[in-house]
Amino acid sequence: MLCAAILVGFFVLFKSADQFVVGSVATAKNLAISPMIIGLTIVALGTSAPEIFVAMTAALQGEPELAIGNAIGSNIANIGMVLGITTLVVPLRFKPDILKKDFPILIFVTLCCGITLIDYKINIWDGLLLLAGLAIFLYRIVAGQNTSEEACVELEELDEIPDMTSTRAIVTLLVSLVFLLTSSQLLVWSAINLAQNFGISELIIGLTVIAVGTSLPELVVSLTSSLRGQSDLAIGNIVGSNIFNILAVFSIPCLLGPTEIDPSILWRDYALMLLLTVALVVVSLGIRGERKVNRIHGSLLLAVWLGYVITLYNTTIYN
Repeated sequence: MLCAAILVGFFVLFKSADQFVVGSVATAKNLAISPMIIGLTIVALGTSAPEIFVAMTAALQGEPELAIGNAIGSNIANIGMVLGITTLVVPLRFKPDILKKDFPILIFVTLCCGITLIDYKINIWDGLLLLAGLAIFLYRIVAGQNTSEEACVELEELDEIPDMTSTRAIVTLLVSLVFLLTSSQLLVWSAINLAQNFGISELIIGLTVIAVGTSLPELVVSLTSSLRGQSDLAIGNIVGSNIFNILAVFSIPCLLGPTEIDPSILWRDYALMLLLTVALVVVSLGIRGERKVNRIHGSLLLAVWLGYVITLYNTTIYN
């Protein structure tokens, strides 16, 4: 029953998130907002809507560790599971633009995340720090809109969104918002009850079940892009998602559910996220000029992620 509720929650969450983006973009178009600005802000943030709403619901229901697990676990899954599986299918090359512009930001925000956890608690000031980083990040991609690859990608997504009347756009936006909130509550409720039934923590559920579920769209996008020969889009999708997960998703429990945290979040979960991020950067620098993630790298990334999940499972069983 709970597993069925989780599956339904994920399905409605993703469908309503898609419609939320459609309604938001159509409303913005009707207000004569620049398509470039729409693509680089509304579409970019809208694709993180599942993680954002799950984190918000969990924090408001007094389960901030579920929200923390969702954010950190999604980043671990994006590099270990998504990138690992994708590169097993098609090796991915790094473009200079991603190396120069996106990776330094990813490293910086990942370190900022560690700073918020170093005292074993999260608070409003931590959330404000991350939100300030989000504002700077959005300004950066908008300021570089004429040359950035993000702009091309987001504008392509805008072409797929139909024009709507103002009334229909607002109705779509509001209805999708209701379904986003409802499905988020269903998902969080199911996750909490699943954790209680099996005697495991909400953090573990957030790091595994919820994190993997919310990373499935990234897996689909990355696989599809790589099969089409768009390796830059596949890698950019993962890097951009991880940046948004830290700045937009992780900031939510800081703001809405300040609390002390288990040290394992810093030394086990965050440490692995940082390690995988650094490993990705090291691979991108290349050996003998080969700047790509090959099948060997992908196998190692996937093995690390699987080992991590097994470790979490064993920790739960023997505790």
